Amino acid sequence: DPGRAPIVFLILLLLFFLNEKQDLEVEMHNDLPWQMRSLFNNQLNMVDLNKLNTTHTNIPKIKEGRLSAQFWAAYVPCDTQYKDAVRQTLEQIDVIHRMCHEYPEVFKFAASSQDILDAFEQNKTASLIGVEGGHSIDSSLGTLRTMYQLGVRYLTITHSCNTPWADNWLVDTGSEPEMHGGLSEFGKQVIWEMNRIGMLIDLSHVSEKVMNQVLDISKAPIIFSHSSAYSVCNHKRNVPDDVLMRVKEKRGIVMVNFYNDYVTCSPTANISDVADHFDHIKKVAGSSIIGFGGDYDGVTRVPEGLGDVSKYPDLVAELLRRKWSEDEIRDALGRNLLRVFSEVEEVRDHLNGTKPDDIPIPLKEVQNPCRTDFGYQDKSSSTCIKSFYPLVLVLSLLNKLL
Repeated sequence: DPGRAPIVFLILLLLFFLNEKQDLEVEMHNDLPWQMRSLFNNQLNMVDLNKLNTTHTNIPKIKEGRLSAQFWAAYVPCDTQYKDAVRQTLEQIDVIHRMCHEYPEVFKFAASSQDILDAFEQNKTASLIGVEGGHSIDSSLGTLRTMYQLGVRYLTITHSCNTPWADNWLVDTGSEPEMHGGLSEFGKQVIWEMNRIGMLIDLSHVSEKVMNQVLDISKAPIIFSHSSAYSVCNHKRNVPDDVLMRVKEKRGIVMVNFYNDYVTCSPTANISDVADHFDHIKKVAGSSIIGFGGDYDGVTRVPEGLGDVSKYPDLVAELLRRKWSEDEIRDALGRNLLRVFSEVEEVRDHLNGTKPDDIPIPLKEVQNPCRTDFGYQDKSSSTCIKSFYPLVLVLSLLNKLL
């Protein structure tokens, strides 16, 4: 009876949200730490996250959105590459740790799949770290390992710029040149070392060649922390259908992004448009590869009906209305990500006896005026670095005279 359909839907919705225990909900990408830098220069003493109202995210909104776990993005812009990217990234990691220390009744720092479950049992929001952009490790496997020791659990291979070892998504638009044909040899070392230490490999922001190369060589499942479906919105930041199928084969996950430009390829979107991406990914590769990666506080436009992190339950309601089963929704909310995280940890444990990769990137691939060459035996390629110094000095003097 069509007339009974709305009543049945309301009953299902009430049953889902009025469970005796809240469902586990894991969100994969939030840029609140960058807002802390942009608005307060990382001076957390100047802000109260209970009262902050200029961002998509604050503590009351997190509670209303029923977020059980949040991966916070330790993001710094591509402008920092070859300069102070590592320092600035460490400062963003520090901000996330300090958020947990400042609000211990709300946030619990987490670094494993079990930590997420432990925080859930304590009714706290598990807080994890993802570094958004390979430029943040400055082409150093030692830096990658150090960040892991500081709690970083995923690395986005590129942001919107090429690194000395991987091509970014702008290559596919023709607006940036391809430098490596996807991954360089050192780029492959980065992937294998991430497998060895148990760091999630994030393919949001990379070129399509990198997507496929990583899917070829990674021993562990991969993630797209904040990307949507290319067939629904033909934006190169989104994931093509053939890659969706490969993600399924690799037992990975695609966390749907809410940025309007990636949802509808236009400045405007609504909650139904976002649900279309969920439906499409489910149709192509099944509900087992889907998650939530809103990109809140990292984008300027979000869909009508999804104005901030408190609105996640409204998206769940829309999926229920579209006849998603409770199991499918619970998978998308958190169980899929927990499975992926656990399998990455299993690969790490299996590789436990493997020695760290300590072969550095070739000097010629990273030479620039801001980089020294200590430790490299063949320093012939560094002479061109030193040749810049007189030119820089002359230009500086000319600038002062003018």
